Amino acid sequence: MTYALQGAVIAGLLPILIPLTISRGGNIAQVGLVMAALSLGGLTAPVWGGLADRYRVHRPLMAGGLFITAAALVGFSITIQPFFSIVLALLAGLGAACTATVANLFVVEIHPKEEWDERIGWLQTFYGVGQVGGLLLAGIFGQNALQTGLFVSAGLCGMAGVLGWLTTKTPKAPQEEKPVLLHAARSGEWAFLAPQRLFHHLDLRAIRKILPALKSKFGLFLLIWLLAIGGSGAFFSQYPIIMQNVYGITPAVSSAAFAVVAGLGLALYSPAGNWSGKFGSTRVMRIALAFRWIAYLVLFGLGFVSLGFKVPAALVGLAFVVGAWSVISVSGTALAAQLSKVGEGEGMGIFNATNSLAGVVGAALGGWVAGTWGYPFLTALAVAGIGLGTVLTLWLPVVIVEEGG
Repeated sequence: MTYALQGAVIAGLLPILIPLTISRGGNIAQVGLVMAALSLGGLTAPVWGGLADRYRVHRPLMAGGLFITAAALVGFSITIQPFFSIVLALLAGLGAACTATVANLFVVEIHPKEEWDERIGWLQTFYGVGQVGGLLLAGIFGQNALQTGLFVSAGLCGMAGVLGWLTTKTPKAPQEEKPVLLHAARSGEWAFLAPQRLFHHLDLRAIRKILPALKSKFGLFLLIWLLAIGGSGAFFSQYPIIMQNVYGITPAVSSAAFAVVAGLGLALYSPAGNWSGKFGSTRVMRIALAFRWIAYLVLFGLGFVSLGFKVPAALVGLAFVVGAWSVISVSGTALAAQLSKVGEGEGMGIFNATNSLAGVVGAALGGWVAGTWGYPFLTALAVAGIGLGTVLTLWLPVVIVEEGG
């Protein structure tokens, strides 16, 4: 329940409320910088993982991260001054990353290895369900009650911190070598500071192996991921503003629509894993990227026309964008493990760091593009990044690994 509440705030409420709150100041580029600062927390995972392992402070890190995020959200409800809003976003992201990084350690350091996948799968499912609930709440607060929504978000983080502190304890056994999960993203995984995304992080051992890794097909894969996720990150960093200003869809409707398609997307994770095993992760990711590219292309075109069916067409495009992510995340994570020549653990750390970097770059670049050319061109950025990434997948090998292989 602690991570369900965190999912509601971090993956549901904040991606809607913060862009809308910052946009009230009229500085479009600032929205991108604030969302980039929020995403930056994912790159701090090695710090929190190292502290937990060395000093056995799992429970204080989990609860403390939530309390820090709660305090930052209270600050957001008071001021949107540029400097302070970026600092507050950075604090919120650091707190969220701190909590999420130790999430899986409560499983892998206490329970038998045979239970890891199922237990972490449930952890991610609750996080995903929390996101859906948070998006529905964001629809209520996103129109005329932004300050109230931020206070509620802070309260939910505080509740999660108290609940986590009362119901967990720091594992006593020393942490062994960082384990590698059999299925790194088979259920309910989300890109934005999700616990599962921060499980394998970029440590010193992986950093020493980055250059050899980048010279292989794994390096090409990382470039594809940076382009595809960065382009899409530019769109989602200002999602509620784009939907309102470009397509005429209110935050209440766009949040509810996002919640529905994200909830339906949960059902695609297990089939996506089976497809990756049967047809090869490269093929599955390429097809999913192509579907997402077409959906963004449609959304881009809709931004320049006035049609009676513009709103429903935009919502259908959004459904394909979000639904494709379920397949992309599973096949992409599997492909990262398959292509890594530096070991699965180190490879997944480099991959997840690239994912966080893509979010930072996408949000910052998106703010500049929106401020320079307008909101419709955020979708053009997604079209360009995903289109180029899809073409580059033609140079990736097709590796078919059967279930259990």
